Amino acid sequence: MSTRIAFLKGHGTENDFVIVPDPENALDLPPAAVAALCDRRAGLGGDGLLHVVRSAAHPEARGMAAEAEWFMDYRNGDGSVAEMCGNGVRVFARYLQHAGHVTEGDLAVATRGGVKTVHIAKNGDVTVGMGRALLPAGDVEVSVGEREWPARNVNMGNPHAVAFVADLAHAGDLYAPPSHAPAGAYPDGVNVEFVVDRGPRHVAMRVHERGSGETRSCGTGACAVAVATARRDGLDPAATGIPATYTVDVPGGTLVITERPDGEIEMTGPAVIVAEGEFDSAWLEGVLA
Repeated sequence: MSTRIAFLKGHGTENDFVIVPDPENALDLPPAAVAALCDRRAGLGGDGLLHVVRSAAHPEARGMAAEAEWFMDYRNGDGSVAEMCGNGVRVFARYLQHAGHVTEGDLAVATRGGVKTVHIAKNGDVTVGMGRALLPAGDVEVSVGEREWPARNVNMGNPHAVAFVADLAHAGDLYAPPSHAPAGAYPDGVNVEFVVDRGPRHVAMRVHERGSGETRSCGTGACAVAVATARRDGLDPAATGIPATYTVDVPGGTLVITERPDGEIEMTGPAVIVAEGEFDSAWLEGVLA
């Protein structure tokens, strides 16, 4: 017997997500089911899926339940699990507000990358405390076709390679993952950002997200880009005691990233719920058969 399963669609700077509310973690969402839901032609369409679960109900989040009531069980568009998604956290918080679980102000969201602090502003923007960036040692290179660039290795709870280029078009179509070297630098794959300067503390980027391809925006990627650009510019808030703020243009809009002297990185941007409805479990079962 089929059942109706609720879903919503939302986006943060056009990084879009299927949202599946499941407070008690009752739904089985294997990778193939997530990929089917995120399929843009045969499914609902999205760069990823936000599975909304109470922390106490999910085995990976129970240890965070005392700090954060809600767990963002995030999946990439191909069904693979990801540690974190910055735009996803903003949309996740907007959903919680939309559903009446939270109001404007501060809240905490559990993720596989740890508990993230979130502030929902009256003007609609959402600010997420993204944690600290790690800058692993060692040289990294990325390449597209015959072009190669040195890249900055930045970890924001998930891995990034940030390359500064003369023209964003040099990144190609980004359908396939850009190559990277050495191969052992990213054993689980990597998000690759290509960056150009737009003005003082203002850059633009394109990104290939592992498991999703090129997306209109990547929150953790924008943070990685801001940190890499600050270091390129000789700025380190931990050394100067002065926050560093960068405006980062993505194809889907603009994010503002601030790195504080204590190392905490804050990302501010919009988050929008655009639709809600139901899908039939029988359809999903048929796709997976």
